[in-house]
Amino acid sequence: MSDNHLFDAIRAAIPAAGKPLAFLADGRVETYGDALALSARLAGLLVARGVKPGDRVAVQVEKSWPALALYLAAVRAGAVYLPLNTAYTLNEVEYFLSDAEPTVFVCRPQIEAEARALATRLGVPCVETLGADGAGSLTDAAAGFPADFEDVPRGPEDLAGILYTSGTTGRAKGAMLSHANLLSNAQTLKDCWRFTADDVLIHALPIFHTHGLFVATNIVLLAGASMIFRSKFDPKEALELMGQGEAGHRPTSLMGVPTFYTRLLDQPGLTREATAGIRLFISGSAPLLAETHRAFFERTGQAILERYGMTETGMNTSNPYDGARIAGTVGYPLPDVSLRVTDPETGRVLPTGEIGMIEVKGPNVFKGYWRMPEKTAGEFRDGFFITGDLGKVDEAGYVHIVGRGKDLVITGGFNVYPKEVEGEIDAIPGVLESAVIGLAHPDFGEGVTAVVVPAAGASLTEDDIHRALETRLARFKQPKRVFFVSELPRNTMGKVQKNVLRETYKDIYRNVA
Repeated sequence: MSDNHLFDAIRAAIPAAGKPLAFLADGRVETYGDALALSARLAGLLVARGVKPGDRVAVQVEKSWPALALYLAAVRAGAVYLPLNTAYTLNEVEYFLSDAEPTVFVCRPQIEAEARALATRLGVPCVETLGADGAGSLTDAAAGFPADFEDVPRGPEDLAGILYTSGTTGRAKGAMLSHANLLSNAQTLKDCWRFTADDVLIHALPIFHTHGLFVATNIVLLAGASMIFRSKFDPKEALELMGQGEAGHRPTSLMGVPTFYTRLLDQPGLTREATAGIRLFISGSAPLLAETHRAFFERTGQAILERYGMTETGMNTSNPYDGARIAGTVGYPLPDVSLRVTDPETGRVLPTGEIGMIEVKGPNVFKGYWRMPEKTAGEFRDGFFITGDLGKVDEAGYVHIVGRGKDLVITGGFNVYPKEVEGEIDAIPGVLESAVIGLAHPDFGEGVTAVVVPAAGASLTEDDIHRALETRLARFKQPKRVFFVSELPRNTMGKVQKNVLRETYKDIYRNVA
């Protein structure tokens, strides 16, 4: 059998071909054997469509069982899997396709005509479709391929995925993640969070993102566990699931973003009894407010386990499985991760308790940015990746994230860089200039917020700005609120003082449910 570093480990962890892997919303149960067969057919199709080792397979589709199998198929075919947020407009997708130059682009059937026209213009050889119901040209064609496939050899350092991440300036960057990056991080988390074949995870996260794909899915696969696979999170359904199901089907864990937990807190049925079967609630992708952590504990008697990661690194830290899970902290560095706090200007390592730049090193840290060697080199210091996050390590060893050295906004687990949003707002007739900031939001961690200076004589409303951005930006990038001012605060060097804006508007989402 060929040596495919990541998939060999997944295959070796399968407890039995008939073991349930995914319980679907329509009542179907997909087994590990089903996953092997479907991913084999899809891998055969990818190779037939011209995918060679190292080629990119770009995917922008709704969450479905075949979409998950497509990820495994890309790994087995030796390809580099490139998932794209379903909220991206074709205007935004154009950049990713032109930069990554995939051999295959899999899109939703609804945009097939436009996607094919774009692919032709950019020289992307093959376009396939896959719908939310699992139907499309991809699965139709794959049905004609065998249910077994000789996995393409791939070593630890070969790329398994590229995830695009927005910085605070310039264009989006493709973070290159190797087989070893993904496998080492998932194995570490599986052990730290005590996942076994007896676990059943409620999987309601998107699978175009690190959290849902490389954390949740890979951990389940490497544990030989099962998951209740849902296209989106429904708090009422989640509570119902927690209280029912036979052994082997009853959920034991939930991975979510802070929004999941604020939505659960809105449910009157959230009690100790209702959650008694869940051994672990995990939160990440955005900061969990300490008040959410406390309220959840008061209602359920369970402390949410918060962790800290990035697109470029996977997970870096985690609150402990055993021991205190402290609200407002992201726990300890993972066993194979080195973490230090440095002076942002000099790089000097700072003592315990002092706030500085968080830097990390470990097998989880990515290989660099796709086709950006200079940018990659500038993000590392002495082998440590400079995260751009400001934080500290307290006397007990817990890591605290206190802010960002850059203006990056993380909303609902997605990165938004203000410069892109500001560029679109500034292009709206009647706008003189704008500043985009992130403000604490109980559901999303941070809410994208715009402060706009109208041009002289212009009459603009908040709705005008929203309407103008509807087709220009993904929904998560669009400001949740827009405020108008006569001028932006600036320092003596003329730089906009976003810290002043954050202070001015800091409480606007406080009462948002």
